[in-house]
Amino acid sequence: MTRSLPAPMGAPAVTTGARALPLLLLASAAQAAPRAALPAPHQAFLHFVDTLEEGAPADHPEPAYRYRHELYGEIADWVAERPGVITPLLVGRSAGGAPIWGFRVHDPRPVSSAGAAGAPQKVLVMGGIHALEWVGTEVVVELMDSVVHRPPPGLELVFIPLYNMDGRQRVEDDLLAGRNVYRRGNANNVDLNRDFAHNRSSEAIWKAIIPDRYTVSPGPLSQPETRALDALARAEQFDYAVSMHAFGGFHYFPWAGRWERPPDWQAHLRLGRVMEWGEVEHAYKSRQLSRWGFFFRGLGMEVDHFYAEYGARSFLIEMTRSGLHPLRPGEWSSNFRLYNPPDPAPHAERGMRGLRQLLWFVARPGVADRWDWSEADAERAGPG
Repeated sequence: MTRSLPAPMGAPAVTTGARALPLLLLASAAQAAPRAALPAPHQAFLHFVDTLEEGAPADHPEPAYRYRHELYGEIADWVAERPGVITPLLVGRSAGGAPIWGFRVHDPRPVSSAGAAGAPQKVLVMGGIHALEWVGTEVVVELMDSVVHRPPPGLELVFIPLYNMDGRQRVEDDLLAGRNVYRRGNANNVDLNRDFAHNRSSEAIWKAIIPDRYTVSPGPLSQPETRALDALARAEQFDYAVSMHAFGGFHYFPWAGRWERPPDWQAHLRLGRVMEWGEVEHAYKSRQLSRWGFFFRGLGMEVDHFYAEYGARSFLIEMTRSGLHPLRPGEWSSNFRLYNPPDPAPHAERGMRGLRQLLWFVARPGVADRWDWSEADAERAGPG
């Protein structure tokens, strides 16, 4: 299947009058523009989507969620409609050889026109690091939809809506075949969020009592996915990084792998509070990840890596409070439902609102360090 270029958003119906003719000419030109006129990265991504759509299932057991061909198909429309705003970026390839696509989004207007001053703040937003956690990807795509059509001035955004391509494909296949399999890792069955380079060991006494909570991968950056993400972070030098997960209902910040506070934990807490304001009802709590429970340490995690290696203020956001419900006992054994509610829409909306609030807030450089805070806010970050 070859994807044709859609008409520009808001293309007018046939009208009369002097102002209508230029708009109609622009609409006709956009409709007639060949794919070859697009930049090479756009063409490469659209070709990938064409390939993905060939043989894709017409329907699937989780219609409220987007399969890969559906979510990338939606993004392909934006890539074709707004090539000056969104640029595909091949981050790397998975252990199984699948392309990992990122998308750079920015306001193409000159800085003076966009209303921002100074160099843009760089922000990474990613999802889908764990194979079964689909709701996080839904949030990333919803946020992309929002900012592609209204890019915040003063920001350069990079989105990776689906990071663990191999794990995601396996779960899609499981659902189509009616298999209830617990999956977390990539094609090598490695948990990618235990494969980063920082805080890979702990001296906590609980390590001997609950060793399964203190596991790590065979070595730092042992997988092609984590090496690709590390290379992207090194090249981009993000100011902020957000990774979407499920489940729990928290905005977590470093450290994950050790108990002590990071030097700027108060600034992280302030940013978490900004997201809480954006989420409004049933807002998630903000706290240091290692202080979720006194017995917990998350070793080799992305949230520590972005912060320790590149100085990015980083968050790991656990979306939803599980998809299981006491009144739906038939789903209690479902691995997919454990992480993903039957209807992701209200959760994706809440997550998108919180992240959008964060983006418009950090577009003002240095604001996180100047924002007032209180002791009551500090208590929300956990014991300590």
